[in-house]
Amino acid sequence: MGNKGWKVGVAAALLLSTLLGGASASVGAGAKERLERVKTPNVYQFDFGAGPVEPGHVGVRAADAYDPAKGYGFATPEHMRDVPAAGVGAASDAVQFLQYDRKGPNTFNVDVPNGLYQVTVTLGNTFRASVAAEGVYQIINMTGNNAVDSFQIPITDGQLNLLVTEGRAGTPFTLSALKLRRLSEDPVTNRTIYIGGDSTVANYYPLETSMQAGWGQMLGEFVGKGHFQIRNMASGGQIARGFRNDGQLEAILKYIKPGDYFILQLGINDTNPKNSTTEAEFKEIMRDMVRQVKATGATVVLSTPQGRATDFNSAGVHSSVNRWYRHATVALAQEEQVPLVDLNVLSSAYFTSIGPEATRLLYMPGDSLHPNRAGARELARLVAEDLKRQGLDGFVHGQK
Repeated sequence: MGNKGWKVGVAAALLLSTLLGGASASVGAGAKERLERVKTPNVYQFDFGAGPVEPGHVGVRAADAYDPAKGYGFATPEHMRDVPAAGVGAASDAVQFLQYDRKGPNTFNVDVPNGLYQVTVTLGNTFRASVAAEGVYQIINMTGNNAVDSFQIPITDGQLNLLVTEGRAGTPFTLSALKLRRLSEDPVTNRTIYIGGDSTVANYYPLETSMQAGWGQMLGEFVGKGHFQIRNMASGGQIARGFRNDGQLEAILKYIKPGDYFILQLGINDTNPKNSTTEAEFKEIMRDMVRQVKATGATVVLSTPQGRATDFNSAGVHSSVNRWYRHATVALAQEEQVPLVDLNVLSSAYFTSIGPEATRLLYMPGDSLHPNRAGARELARLVAEDLKRQGLDGFVHGQK
């Protein structure tokens, strides 16, 4: 995918103009040749939809087809629609992707110099949607209107190809704003912790203020500044077979490299009879993922899920060691010789120390399985402390 013969386009010209106070809506004849003598800006900002264009942004409507002379646009604008959105500024309108698939052709394309980019996405009015770029998932299940998230991506073919996709089928997949910031000329991601898991691990939005959280969302509080970026690919309801087969593992394998970590915690939903996964099948699917990632030279870590808030006995001891196919995960870590965070046991020891009432306060109201933000932070702390104890670098004490 991409424009192999990249040249600076009008997108760069417009952005450079607005950054310098020019705010021109178009570029005259011969501008492309002149622009080739202008240093490419390191930041590109786009405001999608039919409303007013936010200062410092390039306005993009649904009908704007990709044009090499401009350097941006939709590959198939006939499958796009302008829609309103509930936010303000660039988030007050959006475009909706009427056709979508992580490998589909209905992408927004931007010509950029090769390098490493930080991409920040602002959705419009969207119930639940994922972001794909370069044919793989980049963000899983953003929820709520005007949700914001970001990711790093290496560009090696002179073009970013991005779309908003499922999510939840039958709901609108929209995009309000997009910001690209070039981090480096070297198209290699920074050291990364990739995380796989289910709803107890996943991100919830807004990321900084959500009441519910997964421990993968909070792990960054316990990672030293400059050590890693975190890419949380966990999603609610996920099972091992789904994580392996439906695109999340594919995205990790595309980018993961020696020096990166992959922490994988599944089992809760695999034990549900509706998913028809025996413990033996679960173990072999997990083994396949472990081996695929190990082959890249990255470090694989297995984690067991915490139990329910109600898993206390009459003596006030919390224990859930027989839940969630934990025994298969423990055995697999030993057999494949990868680090294990037995979060099931670690969290039970912590819950026992604080007692049943304090434990319930770490879960969502009326919910004995899903941690709230405070509970997710404690689980992330336990994960980070155990990884640090086992000699993995980059983990620190979080901010209270």
